[in-house]
Amino acid sequence: MIEGLFSAKNLSSAMLAIAVGASIITVALPLLDRSDFKTRMKHVAVEREQIRMRERSRMSMGKQTNSRGSLRPTPKSYMKQLVEALDLKKNASTVNSKDKLARAGYRGQSAEYTFLFFRFVMPIMLFLIALLYMFVILNPDWPAEAKFGVAIAGAFLGFKAPEIFLSNQAGKRNLAMRRAFPDALDLLLICVESGMSVEQAFRRVASEIAGQSIALAEEFALLTAELSYLPDRKVAFQNLVTRTGVDAIKSVATALIQSERYGTPVGVALRTLSQESRDMRMTEAEKKAA
Repeated sequence: MIEGLFSAKNLSSAMLAIAVGASIITVALPLLDRSDFKTRMKHVAVEREQIRMRERSRMSMGKQTNSRGSLRPTPKSYMKQLVEALDLKKNASTVNSKDKLARAGYRGQSAEYTFLFFRFVMPIMLFLIALLYMFVILNPDWPAEAKFGVAIAGAFLGFKAPEIFLSNQAGKRNLAMRRAFPDALDLLLICVESGMSVEQAFRRVASEIAGQSIALAEEFALLTAELSYLPDRKVAFQNLVTRTGVDAIKSVATALIQSERYGTPVGVALRTLSQESRDMRMTEAEKKAA
């Protein structure tokens, strides 16, 4: 048996079989290599599509119900008719009026129509009230030119009143977001370092930070929606900066844009920005306490 196994004929047959098997394996391995990269990318695409559809359905449901909590309520009919009849969008609107409305928390056509309506009506109302007060109710011993001057001043105040109101609302909203942003940034850092995607991290932070700042939670929810369906994610981060006007949020948006563009790690940048944001909040508290 030993002589038969080690005979030249059997050894040559065995070597030939090994060579044929090795050749078959070499040719078949690339065909059998089932890399899951394409499968994973397909799952990511399906997940992004589900997020996009979910956000669109949520926004459409809010628009259809037209409830008080809707982000974009339908404008009043009489306001819309007056604004369109007098073409106030062209005559009474300013270049950055939409940005001011967004920073004050008012979005959509309803906010724009309301702003233009009151910007047109308030000067007329205050002018007539000032005339009635100066000529009928108070009727001081002043010349008519002085009384008309007071009425014109009232009209100018009425023209500036909507802008003053928006400025005050934007200031309060900005302060609330600046106070809550360091905690939100810490939560965002924890979510990102735990392996969450940017969309999931902002979604989770939006639900957690609502107790401290509803405005910041609302902006993060809008950012999540825009990241889901906008073709360029950079635009979503830029829109967040435009809507908030907070310097710390601008720094975070810049870091996230650079991470998306160059593939740099986000955790280190977020940790540094978190510490800087907390230092800025402490500095503001010390400044206020003198």
